[in-house]
Amino acid sequence: MDGAAPVEGAGPAAGAPGPATATAPASGPARAVAESPGDAAVGPLAGFTVGVTAARRAEELAALLRRRGAAVLHAPALRIVPLPDDTELLDSTKRLIADAPDVVVATTAIGFRGWIEAADGWGVGEELLERLRGVTLLARGPKVRGAIRAAGLTEHWSPASESMAELLDHLLAQGVSGRRIAVQLHGEPLPGFVESLRAGGAEVIGVPVYRWMPPADLAPLDRLLDSAVGRSVDAITFTSAPAAAGLLDRARERGMFDALLDALRHDVLPACVGPVTALPLQALDVPTRQPERFRLGPLVQLLTGELPGRAGPLPVAGRRLEIRGHAVLVDGELRAIPPAGMALLRALARRPGWVVARADLLRVLPGSGRDEHAVETAMARLRSALGTPKLIQTVVKRGYRLALDPVVETKYGEPEGASEG
Repeated sequence: MDGAAPVEGAGPAAGAPGPATATAPASGPARAVAESPGDAAVGPLAGFTVGVTAARRAEELAALLRRRGAAVLHAPALRIVPLPDDTELLDSTKRLIADAPDVVVATTAIGFRGWIEAADGWGVGEELLERLRGVTLLARGPKVRGAIRAAGLTEHWSPASESMAELLDHLLAQGVSGRRIAVQLHGEPLPGFVESLRAGGAEVIGVPVYRWMPPADLAPLDRLLDSAVGRSVDAITFTSAPAAAGLLDRARERGMFDALLDALRHDVLPACVGPVTALPLQALDVPTRQPERFRLGPLVQLLTGELPGRAGPLPVAGRRLEIRGHAVLVDGELRAIPPAGMALLRALARRPGWVVARADLLRVLPGSGRDEHAVETAMARLRSALGTPKLIQTVVKRGYRLALDPVVETKYGEPEGASEG
């Protein structure tokens, strides 16, 4: 589900286009250590690293990604704090039992279940259910409907789009003036939704079942931020708006806000489970990608189609070369490449077939200093890692180039010096 629920549910290869515009867990300490897929058959996401910011259902999302070959960097951007003993929730529940509302809006399945369980713990569960049987009960989506029915209740209406906007339109069309409407909050206020109801003349009662908090351990989130800014992660997934806001807030605290935005706008793909989740990013002019269905499976399918397409295969020395985040496919065989080698390869691939001077290659090498011998050393290791040295040609006294097949034109025109070597 999209951001209202805690659904929680890339640095592309050089020369690939920037981010496309929007279209179509386990709690406890988490590690931001990239988990590689092992030696299994090459999957569609092999060679790519994907950041997961979810707090809930993170393991499920990570498993789906790893099954397709991705390395996963798990760094929850928030934690969900339940409120079974919270006085605010208890007060809201007692108010609703004493004076029944006209409408109750249930926004998330986990929140609705948590509310009923908390009421049971206070000894007022049956009273709450009895009140809910006598009101108009609206459910945001199918999971919420399931939670409502599991409690022995029946919803009166649910939007086909699963969106809060459609819920709001439905309520306003029915007329809200003078009506008491209880809204189950999902970790953060819903200012647009609540304010619109109040502007229409409704009395709105918030039911805060849980709230979002920063993660207890910030180290994984900091490692994800470092990876995003350093372009060593190819995509970051967001399954709730608070998770997106949490990453942005942490970037501000560390003085990395502008650097993160630049990475997300140009190199690292922000993949959001739905339009509500994307709002904190889009408000900052960060283009996002979203699946048509707001679920984890379609989100992973989106990445499966998007990331390999950004890599752009190249015909080089009779081989098919596909440069991915931290690895390369050579005729479909995955080859792990060290960071220095990937930096060189991306520089060569920005203008396939053109000669790149040693001095220019030296500038892209991490921590290389001024000695061009570092380029030769890194290039030798790159060729060894590729397993096919002829993919990269040395152009005497000039530099290096990818041995692009001469019959193929690139967007830069005819490759230079097809016969050089």
